[in-house]
Amino acid sequence: MTSRRTLLLAGLAAPALARPGFAADPIKIGMTQPLTGAVAASGNYVANGAKIATEVLNRAGGVLGRPIELILEDNKSNPREAVASVEKLVLRDKVPVLIGAWSSTFTLAIMPKLVEYKVPMVVETSSASRITTSGNPWVFRIAPTSEMEAVAFAELLGKFDPPVRKIDFLSVNNDFGRGAAEKFTEALRAKGAAIGRTETMTPEATDLAAQITALKQSDGDTVFVTTGVEQLTLALRQAVEQRLGKRIVSTGGSFPDQLLANPLPAGNSSFHILFYAPWFPERAPHPQLAETYTAEWNKKGWEFAGLTEGFRGFDAMLTVVEAIRIAGEPEAEAIREALWQVKIPGVNGDISFVKEGPAGRESGQNRPNVSVVRLSEGKASLL
Repeated sequence: MTSRRTLLLAGLAAPALARPGFAADPIKIGMTQPLTGAVAASGNYVANGAKIATEVLNRAGGVLGRPIELILEDNKSNPREAVASVEKLVLRDKVPVLIGAWSSTFTLAIMPKLVEYKVPMVVETSSASRITTSGNPWVFRIAPTSEMEAVAFAELLGKFDPPVRKIDFLSVNNDFGRGAAEKFTEALRAKGAAIGRTETMTPEATDLAAQITALKQSDGDTVFVTTGVEQLTLALRQAVEQRLGKRIVSTGGSFPDQLLANPLPAGNSSFHILFYAPWFPERAPHPQLAETYTAEWNKKGWEFAGLTEGFRGFDAMLTVVEAIRIAGEPEAEAIREALWQVKIPGVNGDISFVKEGPAGRESGQNRPNVSVVRLSEGKASLL
């Protein structure tokens, strides 16, 4: 039987003029992302990944003999707008399945609507544990939880020189940031690390002087930063300007892309927990698929570093389309049941779901790949 990976590669190779001639109406897939607002860079990266997956899949024949149509809504980096965007997609556009919504706060706000409208959602980014433990059977997450990320990082502690002995946190004050701080505290404390200060910031804050000054007063050696890519870049630059003098590790898979073209001053480096390292597609769990994704992205001329988050949309689209294929129809309940049967390769590794949450109301959780990249003077290397 032809594998989904083979179909993807065939779709990549097919010239644009040779696309299949579809006679049937398209199958709609809804997506909500922060396309504007405080975390818009990440949201657009994820949306772009979904767009190129749609193109590749349509070149390979779509699904069920029909083309795929991605319908994208902007949640404006706001939980209320996230709810409104889902209601538009479900009630106006009649989508049978959703992808969303980048932030844990946005996703948690949406989740009651999934139950109300009985529509499944593939969660591509959000990491708060309660997304899959609260008893919502319409949720299927391909992203790692903060706990998975923290446990994977803890296994790499021996690679740091000097060692990680005491950690501080600089976290965005929402479900994403607070959840990451909690889970990294648990995992690293279990490995013998001491816990120091926790400083928080609002998602839109641009002046982090007070937080960095407070962190300078701690005797910790490593600061874990959890926030969106825009604020992460600001935090790194301001930490250097204020001579923080500590190792910085970012969590959550965001990458400070501006530091490739305009790096920090010589002698400064940072570490980033990522789920796909596009500098090294050959090191991905499925190199051919990673190279397909990377090549399609680069053909568009999009920012290279956006690949570190765009894969989320790419893999989410592969997951949803495979579920529709298994279901045999674009119907919400059938897709929900089919998601439990999905077993495909993704850019981030194998995609399938295990059950989490209360019996009878379990959510699906994937077990993705985690890596750590060191950034120094605009160059990246795997830890």
